[in-house]
Amino acid sequence: MAEVILKNVRKNYDPSIHQDVLRDINLEIKNGEFIVFVGPSGCGKSTLLRMVAGLEDITDGELQIGGKVMNDVPPVNRNVGMVFQSYALYPHMNLWENMAFGLKLKKMDKAEIEARVSKAADILGLTPLLDRKPKELSGGQRQRVAIGRCIVQQPSVFLFDEPLSNLDAALRVKMRIEIAKLHKDLKSTIIYVTHDQVEAMTLADRIVVLSPLKEEAASNLEQFGSPLDLYHSPANKFVAGFIGSPKMNFVKGELIEIGEKECKVKLTSGDVVVGCVDARRAKVGDSIELGIRPEHLLPNDHDGAHGHIKGVVVVAEHLGAESFVYLSVDGKDFTVKTHSEVVANSGDVMEVGVPKEAVYLFDTKGIAFPRTAKYNRDKGALPLV
Repeated sequence: MAEVILKNVRKNYDPSIHQDVLRDINLEIKNGEFIVFVGPSGCGKSTLLRMVAGLEDITDGELQIGGKVMNDVPPVNRNVGMVFQSYALYPHMNLWENMAFGLKLKKMDKAEIEARVSKAADILGLTPLLDRKPKELSGGQRQRVAIGRCIVQQPSVFLFDEPLSNLDAALRVKMRIEIAKLHKDLKSTIIYVTHDQVEAMTLADRIVVLSPLKEEAASNLEQFGSPLDLYHSPANKFVAGFIGSPKMNFVKGELIEIGEKECKVKLTSGDVVVGCVDARRAKVGDSIELGIRPEHLLPNDHDGAHGHIKGVVVVAEHLGAESFVYLSVDGKDFTVKTHSEVVANSGDVMEVGVPKEAVYLFDTKGIAFPRTAKYNRDKGALPLV
C-alpha cells in the first residue's frame, strides 16, 4: 500500500498555445483508499491516471507515491500496476502463462511465480480455468485475468482505466462486486477511472469529480469527497448535475424572501419555499437556480410539499418497480422518479410537490449555497454528518 499525493499538478500537451488539459490538481490519497476519478469525456481523468502511472509527463507540479517524488521516475520503477480498458491478453498463451509472463521477464524464482499466480487465481476464482486460452473465456473472465496479471506484480498502487466499459450491463454489475471484494481482500490503494457515476458511487471511498477545463477556470477539479458528501452537499451545479441518477433538475427563479431558516423562490409556475439552505449571502431580487432531485419530488402526495412545479408530460418510462416521467418545464427537461402506479400520458399537465428540505440553490456562477441538513424522503430533514 502507498499514499499518493498530487501537488499543483498541471498538464499541457502544447505549452506554446497555453491550452491546459489539467490545472492545479491537489489530491491526498490515503493508504488503502479506493479513489474514483469521474467526469465526462474530455475532462482529463484518464490523463491524470496515466500521469500517476508514468505514461504521461507532468508539465508542472509534483507527484508523490509512498513519500517519494515520482515526477522523473520511469513507470517500471514506480511499483504501480495498471489495468487497461482493453484486456490486452496474449492469445497464444493460457491463463497461467498470461499472468506469469511479467514475472518471468523479471527472472523471478519459479516457486515464487507459482505461488503468486496461484494466489491471484484463487482470489479471482480463476483456478479451474488456468489451462484455457483467452478465446475460450467470457469478457468478464478475460477482465479478471487482466486484473490477475496486475495482482501478481504486488504493486503498491492499483490503477484501473475504465476496465468495465467493454462489458454488458449485467456483467458490469457483477464485476463491480468482484472489484469491491478485491479491494477488501487486498487492502490496497486503488485509483479507478470511469465516466459512469453509478460505478463511482458504488465503489469509491472518495470521488474526484473533474470537468472539461475552461480557459478562465483556476482548476478543473470540481470536488473531492465521499459519495454521500457529493450527493447531499455538491459544491456547485456541475457536481450536482453529474452525481445522482437520474441527474438533478434545474429551474431558474428569483429570490423573493430570505430568512435564517428558510427562504422563498419565485418560479414561472409558482413560488417554492426552500429550507435547509443558508442563502443569507444573497439578497432579495437575485436570480438563482433551483435544483431538485427526481427522487425527491412528490407527484401525488402533496402533504409534504412547500411549493409546486407544473409541466407537460413528454414521455413516461415504466420500469416495473418505478417509473421515470419526463416533463417539459419552461421549455427545459425535467425528470420525476416515482412509483409505477402513477398514470402519466404524453401531453398531460402534471403538477409535482416540492419538499422544502430537498431543494438546492445555486447562484448565477453555479456555486451552491451551503446546505444545513440533508434530506431523506421518508424522514425529512436530517443533520449533515
